[in-house]
Amino acid sequence: MTLRRSDDPLDTYLLRIFVLLITERSVSRTALRMNQSQPAVSAALKRLREILGDPLLVREKGGMVPTERALALMSHAKGALAEIDRMVDGPESFEPHTTRHEFRVGAPDYLAPVFVAGVAERFRREAPQARLTLHALGPNFDFERSLAEGDLDVVIGNWPEPPHRMHLSMLLEDEIVCLVAASHPCARKGMTTEDYMRAAHVVPMPYSISQRGVIDGVLASMRINREERVVVQSFTAAPYLLQGTDLVFTTTRHFAQFYANLLPLAIIPSPIVFPAMRFYQLWHERNHHSPGHRWLRRLLSDSGRQIVPVAA
Repeated sequence: MTLRRSDDPLDTYLLRIFVLLITERSVSRTALRMNQSQPAVSAALKRLREILGDPLLVREKGGMVPTERALALMSHAKGALAEIDRMVDGPESFEPHTTRHEFRVGAPDYLAPVFVAGVAERFRREAPQARLTLHALGPNFDFERSLAEGDLDVVIGNWPEPPHRMHLSMLLEDEIVCLVAASHPCARKGMTTEDYMRAAHVVPMPYSISQRGVIDGVLASMRINREERVVVQSFTAAPYLLQGTDLVFTTTRHFAQFYANLLPLAIIPSPIVFPAMRFYQLWHERNHHSPGHRWLRRLLSDSGRQIVPVAA
């Protein structure tokens, strides 16, 4: 039997449009990511609605929201695209210098800026046509599902107990220190455990609701309760709140050093003995043997090894 075009209406282009539309919930943002015009994406949405017999996206007060059928079809569409990509990207087809692939990495905002800068520099040098997207992680972000469904290629984190269901390797480890204003009394005389317990602390909101971070875990095991006087949404906001205050921020040395070079801040050794904070990269079995993915993991590992220890 001869297969006519009308017998196979849902092509790869429409599948990619569908996935992005349901993810972005916006025609304009989908058009931007696809490098298409808005009318072209609107036409694709109209065609998808005709083929699938469903509005897919409906307008609500807060914007566009997907229908139940759209959400039900999402995993099938992602799976189909993943299979197509695996067919097209043969074992010898990946070439960093010419690839236009988008690599997606989930990472917390407390990663050492020098590490992120090193990754970006090497990525641009080795894969100038490719795209690197860094996704922020949060307490409600299901990173394991995102890895399994292909929304992310790699997730970087510092889990006290890394998930055992995924592949992982260590990227770097860093000392935990205290960051304070340059005018803080402890900046000159140092800090004792009693000073730490009496101090007013600035702390970020937790990244995981399922387990404590390294710092909170150690303090809990020692039955030390910090005076958490300021809570911030982002790690990167905390250093800016220290200037001219008596606040103390407990963080990694490379992170602290970056901001101490920018602002009137001082780094002091932590009076609490914390283990080194270890950062891992985590990935799913679906990408384990992909040549492009192996290249990305090697790039991240090499960037971690190039981090020079900061003198105390």
